[in-house]
Amino acid sequence: NARYMTDERRNFQRLRLAKPILSVMNGHNALILDIGITGALVEHYGDAQPGQRFQLIFRWKGSDVEFVAEVARTMIVRAPGGDGKSTVSHTGVHFVEAVGDSRDRLQDLMATFVGRVLVAQKANAAGDTAGTTILQELGGARRMRNRGYVTYLLKGDRWLRVSVSSPKQPPGEGFTVAAHEDEEEVEVLCKTYEHSDAEGRRLIRLVAELSAMSSEH
Repeated sequence: NARYMTDERRNFQRLRLAKPILSVMNGHNALILDIGITGALVEHYGDAQPGQRFQLIFRWKGSDVEFVAEVARTMIVRAPGGDGKSTVSHTGVHFVEAVGDSRDRLQDLMATFVGRVLVAQKANAAGDTAGTTILQELGGARRMRNRGYVTYLLKGDRWLRVSVSSPKQPPGEGFTVAAHEDEEEVEVLCKTYEHSDAEGRRLIRLVAELSAMSSEH
């Protein structure tokens, strides 16, 4: 299981949150520090044990987003002191099961956050608005028949289009999306990617991955 989680962290993108998301973990308040489609890093009081399962709930656009989560790793970051304050832990969790349409809501949240970050960076003055709108649409979990995936690889100043069988993002420069994505929209994403810095490119890959994975569910 530890090896699986290591592979998962390497293969899937995470969104580092500038401002933590208030959540409820096992009935107690907690903070989500970073989040991905497969799991999250949570700060909470008390300790946790690997393999332990619990409910993690937070709100997005006025509705609850709820997952059954399993502890993958945990670390105590503040031990109880003489003043009697509680232990504080940072716990990495894997999402085992989504309640209702929570996975769709999570994808919408992540795409929206990424769009805001890219706008703030002003990475591409000409294409910011179009690019971030498309990112939000890609993150909206379009439900279509899976026709595979396409990787767009940036080689110098040229893009290569390659059909692939996995939604994982490529090791080099570029991104992978579901094959049903609109070609014109992908072209805007390519231009936005070209003009983004390293963090902006990582975020575009994150949302591309959300889009690709949504076609699997």
